[in-house]
Amino acid sequence: MTTPPPRTVILSPHFDDAALSLAGLIPRLPAPVTVVTVFGGAPAAHHAVSWWDSTCGFSTTAEAHRTRLAEDARAAALLGVDQAVLDHPDGPYGEDDELEGIDAYLGALPTPFPLVLLPIGTNQRDHQRVRDRALRVLDGLGAPLPLLYADLPYTGHLPEWGTPDTDRALGGDETYGLAYQDLLTRYRLDLAHDLVLDDAQWARKRETVVCYGSQLAPLAIDHGSLLARGGPLRAERVWSPTRRPRPAGAGS
Repeated sequence: MTTPPPRTVILSPHFDDAALSLAGLIPRLPAPVTVVTVFGGAPAAHHAVSWWDSTCGFSTTAEAHRTRLAEDARAAALLGVDQAVLDHPDGPYGEDDELEGIDAYLGALPTPFPLVLLPIGTNQRDHQRVRDRALRVLDGLGAPLPLLYADLPYTGHLPEWGTPDTDRALGGDETYGLAYQDLLTRYRLDLAHDLVLDDAQWARKRETVVCYGSQLAPLAIDHGSLLARGGPLRAERVWSPTRRPRPAGAGS
């Protein structure tokens, strides 16, 4: 039986990013949905285990990668999405490659293009790299502009997160709003989805997030009460960008 092409594609920089940022919203998106993990490749054999993977409890890079793939498969099954993994190794092992897997994956999508979601890139260089590469590729393909989602837990630490003041606060915040402000120089950002999770949605999201159990302890060190009902994962936010007109006299 032929697998139908995706109607929604979510680029997730790392294995847990789509679940952390969008697990509540994913059931509302056009199905079938494919979550594409960009930094999903196996590290080269010569690499020693990174500080992060060691903190997660792993002794070898192979053990960390094998576990993360399995965690992601369990989360994908719970979310009812397809799992796709590009072969770029994670940051400590990736040697700053050019993320050409994004070009190949997006270039192979059938037309009409599915809905594509990208992270806005809050406080995480790998997320910004994925965002910028995918925006360039989609533009070159003549595809519609993607939707842009708030990366959690990063954006979720904004004091106004999940309130009607979120966008105004992002526009002026120097800790959690810089990626949003950068995008505003190029696009008008209209709110496409604003979801504050109810108890049932939160229970489903929490069940999905705990699939990535190998990373929860170190994430809690950086992000505090990550799984608290009122914590940074409690709301999800997605914007629809529109290109701003180029200034008169600007180069091509």
